Amino acid sequence: MIELRVGIYNLLKRIIGGSSLMLAVVYTLGHILIAVICNTLITGAALELAALDAVIEPIINGVWFYALHRGYKHFRS
Repeated sequence: MIELRVGIYNLLKRIIGGSSLMLAVVYTLGHILIAVICNTLITGAALELAALDAVIEPIINGVWFYALHRGYKHFRS
């Protein structure tokens, strides 16, 4: 099990690599998936409505996250 965790960690590290854009994309995709599941379970909405809601809000959050991460990297260096 530890090898699997290390493998996943290394894969994500290689994909993201410090790029603000890739980090924001991975964050946004995860956020969309989590939002669809939560919206469906909490509100009982149809999957189509939950997916629509879960796509719009995380994309806005992803853009915001990208801007924050770029700003953080700029001010840190």
